[in-house]
Amino acid sequence: MDLTKPTEENIVFMIEQIKEKLRMVNVDAMKPESFNIEKYDDLLFIHKMVMKRNHISANEVEAIAAELGTLRK
Repeated sequence: MDLTKPTEENIVFMIEQIKEKLRMVNVDAMKPESFNIEKYDDLLFIHKMVMKRNHISANEVEAIAAELGTLRK
């Protein structure tokens, strides 16, 4: 998948991977359609950072979730 292009399909893919990696409980807050394509680069940055990590602490999950919240429509 070519994540360099800001598409709705890529947003869905990245959000699903982030949710799975962070084992997020409140998945309703992470609906891909809630994310603005204008913030694609920020979402891509978060996705890359999350996917590189082997372990993410509870505090980091909370911070990432807060940052994702700022990217929502």
